[in-house]
Amino acid sequence: MSTRRLSLRATLRAFSMQAFAVAALAGLGAQAQAEETINVYSYREPGLIDPILKQFTAETGIKVNVVYSKDGLIERMVAEGRNSPADLLITPESGLLIQAEAAGVTQALKSKVLEDAIDAKLRDPEGHWFALTRRARVVYASKDRVKQDAITYEELADPKWKGKICIRSGQHTYNIALIASMIAHDGEEKAEKWLIGLRDNLARKPAGGDREGVRDVQAGLCDLAIGNTYYMAAMLKNPEQKPWADAVKMLFPNANERGTHVNISGAALAANAPHRDNAVKMLEFMVSSEAQEIYAEANGEYPVIANAKTSELVKSWGELKADSVPLSEIANLRKKASELVDKVRFDAGPSS
Repeated sequence: MSTRRLSLRATLRAFSMQAFAVAALAGLGAQAQAEETINVYSYREPGLIDPILKQFTAETGIKVNVVYSKDGLIERMVAEGRNSPADLLITPESGLLIQAEAAGVTQALKSKVLEDAIDAKLRDPEGHWFALTRRARVVYASKDRVKQDAITYEELADPKWKGKICIRSGQHTYNIALIASMIAHDGEEKAEKWLIGLRDNLARKPAGGDREGVRDVQAGLCDLAIGNTYYMAAMLKNPEQKPWADAVKMLFPNANERGTHVNISGAALAANAPHRDNAVKMLEFMVSSEAQEIYAEANGEYPVIANAKTSELVKSWGELKADSVPLSEIANLRKKASELVDKVRFDAGPSS
């Protein structure tokens, strides 16, 4: 599916296969007429977003109606067109925000509150999307088998790690963003050579998620796994997965140089928002110190504003020095990154 145009076939399929009843749409419209409200489409799980939504309602009196789904929300907004009840789209990563903008389901927003609070590198230059939290893409290293306490992304292609690295699909949005950042720093030719080296150092074909990579480190299948920082918080809360987390240490690549690659969760104002003013109020609320601390704590992530406190758990991982490449530049390189993944047959596994 093109990032610039959703095909009619994909749109119709997404519309017909939505897990939400048609009655839910009518319900949102009826509620909107009865009271001050806002309609949110969220890719983020209820438990991660509910605390901040409840606080917004408590402070403003504006009721928040939410449709949650792991996928298909952008396609749904396209299918709904001008009749979409969505006011705000919330996503767990930047790729979906970029996809939403390309699909034409967001609108540009000029807000001094948002622009003053959020670093320009963490928002769309035209105001189509804004970061709400940050997470770093780090290396989870075996405490028992890896003695070093510093690493670079470039080093992951060093033959000394042959057969010792686990990672999820190269085409996953988290890895596409990382590869795009390597292109931004080193150029396409060097990034391709790096990707080949990383591929040949894998312990297995790319598979599973970030947590499964950490699981495989604990099991001895690999010594290093590439994953997002917030998965550490999630694993520590899960009795089954806590032993995985306890078996690894977190290394922040390039911390002594350009900084570690950072991605975001974020939000966008819907193109046809029926309650635009309320949606803007909510976006601006979400970058207040209070809301930032609630949201970052619930997700095990870093706030995006400088004066918000980071949770004690997240602080315990060490200081985050973030890569300074703007996310908008990384967004422009995502297509090249995806093409490189296919070109080197990364997902086929080592020596492919």
